[in-house]
Amino acid sequence: MQRYDYAFPFRIDPASGQAAQTPYQAHVDQMIRQVLLTSPGERIDLPEFGCGLRQLIFAPHSSALDATTNLIVLQSLNRWMAGIITVQKVTVVPLTSTDDPAKLEIQINYTMLASQTNGQIKVAVN
Repeated sequence: MQRYDYAFPFRIDPASGQAAQTPYQAHVDQMIRQVLLTSPGERIDLPEFGCGLRQLIFAPHSSALDATTNLIVLQSLNRWMAGIITVQKVTVVPLTSTDDPAKLEIQINYTMLASQTNGQIKVAVN
């Protein structure tokens, strides 16, 4: 049986008039994106929430930047997603393009604790 939870961003499903729902796997991916793409201080009611990745894209790419990004992602996910996922691996890849030279891709492999299933998400930060 597939589990469902609220969709993000929160919205009303026009067909049912109820809160829109999404499969649990997609819900977990949405929560990971929220943690990674929210800057600390951005949420008034929870000022420590977030990861602050966007500030790192202006630093020149190096192995030190990759290690710092990896550590920040691991600490944030372990803090805000504890009890929901276990992070298995974080990979940082610089994305070079002529349109946007300051861009990173964060790939996260994780295990959802409720179902003991593995998941993977890629988050582009620019």
